Amino acid sequence: MARVKKAVNALKYRRNLLKMTKGYRFQRSKTERAAQDAVMHAGAHAFRDRRDKKGTRRSEWIIKINAVLDAKGLSYSKFMGAMKKKNILIDRKILADLAEHNPEIFDRVVEHAR
Repeated sequence: MARVKKAVNALKYRRNLLKMTKGYRFQRSKTERAAQDAVMHAGAHAFRDRRDKKGTRRSEWIIKINAVLDAKGLSYSKFMGAMKKKNILIDRKILADLAEHNPEIFDRVVEHAR
């Protein structure tokens, strides 16, 4: 079998790997083995956190809605229960946006839900 020299491919792999670890600290941005480990972990965390981001956003919307409702003397859970009973189908993202940017419309939604 013929001998295979991998110099060109190895250099290309190393160059691209070290480009990916730009900004990492210490050995993780300098040595091939530590950099490869860092890139693998970073990819795993990025994959997981793209899914976690949805839940984080939802909790932020709930916090915004609850903050406005507290000022009106109403709890978040009672408000959402009233919304379901009255069959008002506005999701949390829109409610949070209304509470932040259009408080007068949000007040009308709250009064309608009561």
